Amino acid sequence: MTFNKSAKQKFRNYQWKMLFAVMFCYLFYYTGRQNFGWAIQGISTEFNVSKQYLGWAGAAMLWAYGIGQFINGNLADKFGARRMIVLGGVLSVLMNWATSYATAYWMVVVFWALNGFGQSLGWAPGGRLLANWWGPLERGKAFGFYVFAAGCSSILIYLLSIIMLDVYDLDWRWLFRLPVLLLLLGCTVFYFMVRDKPEDVGFQSLQEDANVMAVKEEETSLERYKMVLLNKKFILACISIGFQNMARYGLLVWVPLYYLGTKLTESSNLWIALALPVGMALGTIFFGQLSDRVFNSNRSKPIALSMGLAGVIILLVFLVPKDSLLGGLVLMFAAGFLVYGPQSCYWPLSPDLLGVKRSGTGVGVMNTFAYAFAGAGEPFIGYMVDITGEQNIVFAATAVMCFLSALVILFVRR
Repeated sequence: MTFNKSAKQKFRNYQWKMLFAVMFCYLFYYTGRQNFGWAIQGISTEFNVSKQYLGWAGAAMLWAYGIGQFINGNLADKFGARRMIVLGGVLSVLMNWATSYATAYWMVVVFWALNGFGQSLGWAPGGRLLANWWGPLERGKAFGFYVFAAGCSSILIYLLSIIMLDVYDLDWRWLFRLPVLLLLLGCTVFYFMVRDKPEDVGFQSLQEDANVMAVKEEETSLERYKMVLLNKKFILACISIGFQNMARYGLLVWVPLYYLGTKLTESSNLWIALALPVGMALGTIFFGQLSDRVFNSNRSKPIALSMGLAGVIILLVFLVPKDSLLGGLVLMFAAGFLVYGPQSCYWPLSPDLLGVKRSGTGVGVMNTFAYAFAGAGEPFIGYMVDITGEQNIVFAATAVMCFLSALVILFVRR
């Protein structure tokens, strides 16, 4: 792509406009997904179900999300991201409200699984949109901002949940009703601001990296899936993010239960829990820039470094008493920073290894692995909490997951 000076500035403005629009929308996406951890205690008490069974409800959502990612990433390559992301947001709002009116545990599982599929229309299409607008030398930065928005979404739902439960003393059902109204706002703004690709506003498409395998002009869905699934390096990266996401959701879902228990009475515990998503959000910006600027767009090295350190930090959390305010705050922040930060390095591997025209399919497949692993981790951690009676067992389990993630990614080279 070649520009004169004014056209280049205009294109640059459009790049940032598209990025900020996707970020704004995804800032509210987790209000329809990560509210579940805050509702666990209320659901468990009302329907008299164990933590392991609640883990299966979380797994149903995560697996439905993963299956949806496998499908919807490819559809984004075919049909574009704009309509899919908005449709997913609306479906998620409807299923959250349906979950809030559940009168039996099985209804929670069914509606929450359907919510997972609705949520799956968001991430991979957004990744394809960014790959359309940002070239290989800046994708770490672009995806870093994208993942940063997702991290800020975690902060937002943590804050809203704390306010609703502690300040206004609302029951668990309102966690599924009020926060998702912000998702409707985000989807509305996104729909009117975004265009799927540069060609939609008169620019030429971006050039591919010369090292990326060639893509036919008209490649079928089956051909795209075949090329993605036969790329050994990419599949190893998918396994690595699987362990990473297992650790991430192990922390996001079970840390509220560990620190806050049945009643939000101790402000020190409350702030320790909040340090987790704050660290996650800030880590994404750091590692996205790190992979581009320090490691010259090499994604595997910063991932391995981060996940290895995350395992060490999480083991320290396991050893520190939970009423230690300063130690808990610092360690929980560091755990979030290191566990979630490298996500901004994983997602550029899709266009880096597969090409832009397969990037939606690649992101979808990668997220399928991520949430298949995360879904398996939820009932496992719930089971461990039930049989040991020790809620801090979550930290021992997630530390092992981090070390496995770091080990696998070492075999990925561009």
